[in-house]
Amino acid sequence: MEPGSRIKLFWRAVLLLAIVICCAQFIRPALPNPPVTADLQAPDDVKSVLKTSCYNCHSNETKLSWFDRPVPAIWLVSRDVKSARARLNFSDFGKLPPAQQKGFVFEAISQIELGAMPPTQYERLHHESAVTPEQLATLKKYALSLVPDKTATAEEVKAADDEYAHWIASGNAAATNVSPAPNGMAFLPDYKNWRAISSTQRGDNYTLRQILGNDIVIKAVAENHINPWPDGAAFAKLAWLEQTDEKGMVKTGKFVQVEFMVRDSQKYATTLGWGFARWRGTDLKPYGKDANFAGECVGCHRPLVNSNYVFTQPLGAQR
Repeated sequence: MEPGSRIKLFWRAVLLLAIVICCAQFIRPALPNPPVTADLQAPDDVKSVLKTSCYNCHSNETKLSWFDRPVPAIWLVSRDVKSARARLNFSDFGKLPPAQQKGFVFEAISQIELGAMPPTQYERLHHESAVTPEQLATLKKYALSLVPDKTATAEEVKAADDEYAHWIASGNAAATNVSPAPNGMAFLPDYKNWRAISSTQRGDNYTLRQILGNDIVIKAVAENHINPWPDGAAFAKLAWLEQTDEKGMVKTGKFVQVEFMVRDSQKYATTLGWGFARWRGTDLKPYGKDANFAGECVGCHRPLVNSNYVFTQPLGAQR
């Protein structure tokens, strides 16, 4: 092809691309801001942090920057905002039960602390959304104010101790004939023999949690092969109610639940490569009405893409 012909072909391609881009500007998704019906009620310093760092996606007060408006950027922005509002919308926050409000506040702070929120790609373009250590401390102080101190009675302490003693003595007897989760995941009775890798405290619902890992998890931690975790890795998270006695000593109380996360990138491809399941109470009742319950888990874990969707990092990996 002659040089002149190549130049003409190039400019024709540029012109065609320009026409396509211009036409695409008219294919714009609707992104309305519905009325604010029950906004989060919080101190001014807390609201200031959330409005700057969270409200653009997690409220009905979205304010688009100029670079958010052109196609194809508006397609991505619209998708992300609708997804964020579906998960947590501060404009409707006041309609939620108090316990759920505390849970969402805890989750938001946890994801900010882990670096999952605001999303990295969003923060790069919206520098003002970054949460400073001082602002994070403000949010934590607010979260603590939502959870008043609670001292367990002697009867509650004894009941929890008796339950725990029975749980230890019974071995895996209680795990026989446990029904599978609604998504088909089977209960893993051998989790009691797994090794502890970390522990957490949920201040919003007074729970203490122990995280155990199977042999594949322990090997992955030792080899620092945790991002991504290998297929077959399985976590068990046990939760007890937190008890504080009259001396201020904190200990585990009544057993709440055991949750499992099992890694299988192919089998569980639709749920981030992880299988999720939960059994509640000492009778190990499966959680969830149907298989769609896993969507709750996915909603919490999805922002943690940088840690392969795992919240708690094993203590051995911190070395």
